[in-house]
Parts: sequence; structure tokens; C-alpha cells
Amino acid sequence: MRGEKEMMDLILETAKQDERICAVYMNGSRTNSTITPDIFQDYDIVYVVRDTKPFIQDKTWIQRFGELLIHQEPDKNDHGPEDVDSLSSYGYLMLFKDGNRIDLHVETKEYMKKNYLSDKLTVPLLDKDNCLPDIPPPTDEDYHVKQPTEEEYLASCNEFWWCQQNVAKALWRDELPHAKFMMECVIRTQLDKMTEWWIGVETDFSVSTGKTGNYFKYLLPESYWKLYKATYADG
Repeated sequence: MRGEKEMMDLILETAKQDERICAVYMNGSRTNSTITPDIFQDYDIVYVVRDTKPFIQDKTWIQRFGELLIHQEPDKNDHGPEDVDSLSSYGYLMLFKDGNRIDLHVETKEYMKKNYLSDKLTVPLLDKDNCLPDIPPPTDEDYHVKQPTEEEYLASCNEFWWCQQNVAKALWRDELPHAKFMMECVIRTQLDKMTEWWIGVETDFSVSTGKTGNYFKYLLPESYWKLYKATYADG
């Protein structure tokens, strides 16, 4: 598996050699100092380009990053037959055979100017045209648990208990898929909200619990984590 230095050198050297690329910046977990690094971290990279069209019409350029195992073009999937020439931002999510993954987006300067400051976990890497605005050091504060209103709290409690009856009915009818859907997609959503809010109260709402409770294990007391784990059951 190629190491971080080799991957970053490849990403930056590609940008330096390509006159169509004006600037490079990175966001995601690799810019977040509160996260313990591991081998599965993606490289979330953005190339600011003069025109996205050449990068979309000729896809062979992504092959320089390594031997692909699988890749995805979410904008193509989302937009279907829509004319991609009109897109100001386009993404390639690439998983390579050596295990590395790059989530690479190309976007126009105009698009960058509207969105660059929207993510505080952003680090500039290269600015050939001096087009990237100045930004403060990266912080994950936008991802911290948000304090609920009283109405949000009460609504979550009500939804949690109300939908228990749907699980009970489905089990009585021997409708396992529906029971699991209600438990995992509806009720668990409220349980996770409540867990996040408890952690928020305990930490003065100064931490992130991850995308889907990734850090519950580390932020909950061990006894609470054991209780949470016990809410999962097989068929």
C-alpha cells in the first residue's frame, strides 16, 4: 500500500504538471487533528480547474493515480442524462487495488468561490493562480453536537416510544423486514439523537460524535456503551 507521502506527492505533482489546474485543497478526516489516523482514511481532494469539461469528457486522466479496483461518479449517477458540460463541479470516487482511496472533485473557480469557506475542515495545498481565499486553521466545530430545543427533545422522545408499537405489530405478524426497518431506520435514529445530546451535555457541546455515532464507544462511559451495544440483535 502506498504511503501518505507518496500519495500526496502524486496528487500535487499531477496538479503542478497540468496547466488546466489552478489550485488544490483538501478537506475531510485528514485535515481533522482530533481524529486518530488510520490506513482507511480517504484523500478528499479538490482540483480547482479552468474548465471541468475536459476532465469529464476524457476520463483516462484518472488512471495516473493508480490501478483502479472500482470507482464511482456520483454526479453522473445523480444527474443521469443531464448535460454534464453544464456542471461546475464533478467528482470521481476512486478505490485502488493497493487499498488507497481518493475522493477527487474538479470544480471551476466560480464554484470554489461560493463553497470554499463552507467547510471549516479545509486546508489549501497548492495555489498556482493565487485564487484561494485566506482561511483560518481547520477545525471540526461545524460537526459538534448541536444543542436541541425543548420541542426537538420532546418530539424525539415521542417518536421513539410511539414507533415501538410498530415493531411489536410487525413481530406479531412475523414481518421481520418491517420490524427491523422500524427498529433500525426509525427508532434507532431517535436513540442516536438522544445519545448525541447526552454526550453534548457532558462535553458542553464541544465534540463531534462522528458521521453515524462513530465515536460513541470512546465518548460514552463503558457501562453506557455496553447498554448501547445491547440494543443490536440479529434476526
